[in-house]
Amino acid sequence: MKRILVTGVSGVGKSSVVVRLAELGHRAVDLDSDKWSEWVESPDGGPSPSEPGQDWVWRVDRVRELLADDGDGLLIVSGCSSNMGGFRDRFAGVVLLSVPAEVMAERLRHRTSNVYGKDPGELARSLEFKETVQPLLRRIADLEVDGTAPLEHVVADILAFADIPTAETRSSG
Repeated sequence: MKRILVTGVSGVGKSSVVVRLAELGHRAVDLDSDKWSEWVESPDGGPSPSEPGQDWVWRVDRVRELLADDGDGLLIVSGCSSNMGGFRDRFAGVVLLSVPAEVMAERLRHRTSNVYGKDPGELARSLEFKETVQPLLRRIADLEVDGTAPLEHVVADILAFADIPTAETRSSG
């Protein structure tokens, strides 16, 4: 199974990409949920002022099991976590979604699928992560995609990176 990680800081469009990929019939999983992630104690304070001393990390046992499938096909997961580095070798590639700070802030303030980022402290922390975490993600990414592009273009770029033909490439090939 080919596994692709779509990552980036909050507000870049990871969840929207996963929803669209699933609608298109691809196996796509958003790891930013209670099923796949959990709050744990953190000496660094964690990503959310509303959860002081906590960090939102992937549930190692569940993510390991998800990524253990060696069958055919494509699995695209999205997420960003301080413990994701332990899984890097399970992915054929990493796609970084990025957007300008203004777009990120606007998306976080108005998102309906997740409350994270609406709190002014969380918004400030997310913008800080854009400056501190995004450069680290850029170093491990195999492809960076502009998350301000139309969703269909972002999804097409990710599928092209994964060598999965889209309707456009199937009809022209």
